[in-house]
Amino acid sequence: QVQLLESGGGLVQAGGSLRLSCLASGSRFSINAMGWYRQAPGKQRELVATITSRGFTYYSDSVKGRFTISRDNARKTVYLQMNSLKPEDTAVYYCNAESDYSYWGQGTQVTVSS
Repeated sequence: QVQLLESGGGLVQAGGSLRLSCLASGSRFSINAMGWYRQAPGKQRELVATITSRGFTYYSDSVKGRFTISRDNARKTVYLQMNSLKPEDTAVYYCNAESDYSYWGQGTQVTVSS
């Protein structure tokens, strides 16, 4: 079973930056894709960005050019660098890891004030 521990959320003004981290532990199997999702109040959870074990990335249109996902396979950690943050980026951000199953972290709150 994989445990995911997120960190790095917080309160930031519009235009600011935050960096989220997600550490994976306990995996007996290879971790394939890792990614970040977010859920704003009253909305469905949505994909933000993903990265494969080989480093191929995908971004949603809403964050493309502002967010960067990266991964350290040796440390089993995935990062999300978020720049030029907007109030509409406010959400709980969840880390996801695909291994033998799909695993989720507890989430970390990101709040962007206008």
